[in-house]
Amino acid sequence: MRTTVYKVPNLAEAKEWYSKAFLTKPYFDEPFYVGFNIGGYELGLLPEENPVIEKTKSLLVYWGVNEIEKVYNHLITIGALEYEKPTNVGGDLMVASVIDPWGNVIGVVYNPAFKLEE
Repeated sequence: MRTTVYKVPNLAEAKEWYSKAFLTKPYFDEPFYVGFNIGGYELGLLPEENPVIEKTKSLLVYWGVNEIEKVYNHLITIGALEYEKPTNVGGDLMVASVIDPWGNVIGVVYNPAFKLEE
């Protein structure tokens, strides 16, 4: 996995929200695509011409974080809706997820055993 793309009806609003969500600015910013580097992975935003009212919840992408409670609370504070509160799923592994203002599910995971391969 290298890239996750979320479709949004208003690219400018979503760019602003995701900049706050991940505390970073996009490295690529065009009217047809906005790209962020999140820990070495691509988070992309695409304009959605015909917004879907109900987005799929059958696919979850989890962004690695070190402080899951803090990140989860930050996302809720800036306007995300609760989807799954931080939950221990075995050992030190924790997962949580929220719904962004456009209906996309954003997952976060704390997994101290996971290391990026070069």
